[in-house]
Amino acid sequence: MPKITLLPHDELCPDGDTIDAVSGQSICDALLEAGIEIEHACEHSCACSTCHVIVREGYASLNDPDEIEEDMLDRAWGLQATSRLSCQAIVDGADLVVEIPRYSLNLAKEAAHK
Repeated sequence: MPKITLLPHDELCPDGDTIDAVSGQSICDALLEAGIEIEHACEHSCACSTCHVIVREGYASLNDPDEIEEDMLDRAWGLQATSRLSCQAIVDGADLVVEIPRYSLNLAKEAAHK
């Protein structure tokens, strides 16, 4: 069973976590099932970028992003070469290390930046 190691996120997972995933499952679904409430405004329809994650390890094991996902990623805050929409990134057999960016297109939490 593949593992997803989530790097610390101030609000969603302050200490980080390692969760089990099922091959064929999206990163988003694995996080939600583990109680990590990643934002997913479009309910997995690839119509927003709120579930943007950065895959720090294991990126090559994921399915390739399609053109629609790539277009949505262009709107994501903090886009990197290993960015994916977690609702579209399907876990294969490999373990992953994932970071949830601090901001998303729908929600910018600036209170800590006074």
